[in-house]
Order: sequence, then C-alpha cells, then structure tokens
Amino acid sequence: MCQESTKFKNVWTTHSASPIAYERGRIYMDNYQCCITSIAQQPRLIYQKSKCAKSEKIEDALLLECPLGEMLPSPSDYKASLIVLTVQNWLLRLSADSGEVLEKVYLAGSCCKFFRYLSWDTPQEVMIVKSAQNKLPAAARQAGIQQSVLFYLAVFQVLPLSFIGMLEINKKIFGSSVTDVAVSNGILIVMYSMGLVRLYNFKAILEQFMEQPFALGQEFNWNGQVGSVGKYPFGLPCNIKITDTPPLLFEASSLENAFQIGGYPWHYIITPNKKKHKGVFHICSLKDNALAKNGIQDMKCCSLEPDWIYFHPDMSGRIIHVGPNLIKVLKLKEVKNHADQMEIAEDFTIVANRENCVNNNVTVTASGRVVKKRFALLDDDPEQETFKIVDYEDELDLLSTVAVTQIGADGRAHLDFHCNEHGSLLKSIPLKESWDVTYSHEVYFDKDLVLHIEQKPNRRFSCHVYQMVCDTARDDDS
Repeated sequence: MCQESTKFKNVWTTHSASPIAYERGRIYMDNYQCCITSIAQQPRLIYQKSKCAKSEKIEDALLLECPLGEMLPSPSDYKASLIVLTVQNWLLRLSADSGEVLEKVYLAGSCCKFFRYLSWDTPQEVMIVKSAQNKLPAAARQAGIQQSVLFYLAVFQVLPLSFIGMLEINKKIFGSSVTDVAVSNGILIVMYSMGLVRLYNFKAILEQFMEQPFALGQEFNWNGQVGSVGKYPFGLPCNIKITDTPPLLFEASSLENAFQIGGYPWHYIITPNKKKHKGVFHICSLKDNALAKNGIQDMKCCSLEPDWIYFHPDMSGRIIHVGPNLIKVLKLKEVKNHADQMEIAEDFTIVANRENCVNNNVTVTASGRVVKKRFALLDDDPEQETFKIVDYEDELDLLSTVAVTQIGADGRAHLDFHCNEHGSLLKSIPLKESWDVTYSHEVYFDKDLVLHIEQKPNRRFSCHVYQMVCDTARDDDS
C-alpha cells in the first residue's frame, strides 16, 4: 500500500438527501433502506428496500459481527447483522446481506416512549439502549407535576440476543442536576450540569438491584401488567430498581464534562472547570489524583476550532493531542529515581506543511506605502494547512491524518498515512473533491479503501469512494 507506484483512484461518487453511513465495507443510504458494498472494485448494490414510513424511521444502528469460536443457536447468527432502533421503540436485528428482519423486540411499555440511542458497554457483547431525557410538557410543569425519572437504560447481551434488564436513572438517587448518562466497559458514567462526572460499577448495580430476571418472549405478570417480554404492547419490564445511591468509584470536575481514562498505569484527562481554561488539559493519576510531571498540556492555540486530546486507541497507553498545525503523540513514563511518579514525554510530532505560509503583520505595497494588519491570522485560518481528522487503522497499524488548505473558493484536502510507532510519513493521498471546512466530514480508511462522506448546504450528503490501484508493471521493473 505504501509503495510509490500504488495510487488511490476515485472510482465512485453518490449524492443523497439523507445522511450516509458506513460500516465495515457497507455504505448505508435512505435511512438504512439501501445498502451498497464498497469492497468490490466498483461499489454495487446489495439490497434496496421500499421507502419506509415516518413511523418506521431508524434512529440509531450498530453493526453486529459474529464472535469467533462460539456455538450459536441460529445459522443467521454466524453472519454480520445490523441492530437498529426505530422511532416507534422497536429494536430490530437485520441481515447485513439482505435487510431481512431476523429478530424484533418491542422496548417501550408503559414506562418510556422515547428510546433513541444505541451504544456498546462491551463491544460485540453487551449493548445499551438509552432513552432521550424525560422532560415533562410545559403545561404539566406549570401544574406542579413532578418528574423524577431522567433516563431509562435497557441492557442486552448479543448473539444470541437476550434481555439482561432495564433500569431508571432517577434524580432522587443521582441528584436533580444530571444532564446525561453513559455506560462503557462496565462503568456507569453520570454527568452533571456543573461539570461534575461520577463513575459507578455498572455490573455491581445490575447484580445488587435486580428484582427479577426475565427472558425475551417470557410470559410475565409484573406490577399488575400481564404480557410477553419484548412483545407489543407490553415491551420490557423495568426490573432493576436502584433504591439507594450505589458506591461511588470516582468523581472529577471538568469543563463541559470532558473526562477520559486510559494509559498505564491508569490516568485520566480533564480540563479545569473554568471557561478560561478551555484548551488546557490536565493528565492525572487515577490512583491518587496526582498531576503527572509535565501533565499540563496547553498548545496555546488561537483558533476558531479548539484542539483536542484523547488516549491512543492502539492500547499502547499513549496520548494524542491534536492542534490546528501540530499533532503530538505523548507517552507516560516513570520519573527517573522516582518509580512511583509518572511524567508525560513527547514520543513524536507531526507538523502541518506551512512552509509557504508568510504571516507578516506589516507589508509594503508596490508604491512603498506601509500597511499594518490590525489582526494576526488565526492558527486554523483556512488559507493555512490545518489538521481536521486524526484516526488509527488497527489492522495496518497506521496513523491517518486529514489536512485541509483553502485555495480561493475551494478547500483542498489530503489523507496522509504515518508510521504509528515513529510518526514518519509513509503515503499521501490527495482527495479530488473540494472540502468545505464549514460543514461536517467523515473519512474512513479500511484496508484498500478510502471513503469520504461530506455534508453540504441544505442537508445534501455526498460519498466519495477511492480504491487502491497497484501498478504491478512498475513494481516488477523496480
């Protein structure tokens, strides 16, 4: 792939009035009613279903892949499928090859009518279905009616699809200022309006507060209701009742609830909870909250878009800090002669190409008149090459970056592949289409495929597919 003679050719472009999604070699359009494979040399249609009614609109989706080495109850379980959540609270498992409905579960009984989000607790093993935040209508609030339940979470084991339980996030237990919740890797994360983030042991909550286990399809008599679990109109019982505040594992205060855990030994990243500290990141030990040596990372960017930081997804424990013109890959290491203290050291950096950029505050015209600029250029000024996307390709162990430069009315972008260990540039791929920095973009690199999904004005969406082309004749000559 990184040979000089290897090129990436734009082989296919399509446009849509609705969002376009990409999952493991499949392009989904028309609210998942149309599926196109991108694996072939020329993308081709896998299936096209008839246009669905608004009541069947898909709100969210997750790709489900067969686990290796496990015996599964149904032959369809051995093939990839798509778990989708509809606006009417149906959870459907669809064949990834035909769109056929393999399983269906009705989620919302009398307790909740607004399930909207799918996520993984443990990838490809435990799935969370989250409701929108419960809010009373204005008339009900004016009438003095109180609403204590903020969110509902339904928990499923996948392949085979089985119901673990459903629970409430109640303000009487967690407080009235809760703004959002999430579950990841066995941890319940509760976020508050004042920037506070609290972590709880989710598995322990399920075990401690489970009132009665239920299986999908099981007949039940629950709180005066008689029906089948996961069938219409009864849906799922809320069988996990948190009656007391669970033991707190950890809490931190961070601007905009930004909080991440990673590294080895475990560390976390926060931004001090004041607006003046936006763009300043503190890296601290999870064990004792001690700030690591050189643990305050601040690029001092003067830009419209803020820099961002996260733990490297390659499980190396490193940290990636991305600014407009600089990517820093950082590592944790022991302080010399202090084995119990860690410091942040630079592993390598990737710098945007701004060799031709001249940013003089004073210029002289042809007539000799001196002109002073009132403002200096921003660090992410469109006329300067600026990093927009940084991603990691795990199968090839490559770090990919997208950098954009505005040239006249057009934005020109290129996708670069860097050695994940040392940061050296291995390959650069120019993208043919114009890149408008004012709209959202997604770029996927998947083996021999590059795919660019962009949103344009008036909710128009485009998808550009590039395939790897090898010039074997040139390789043989060399």
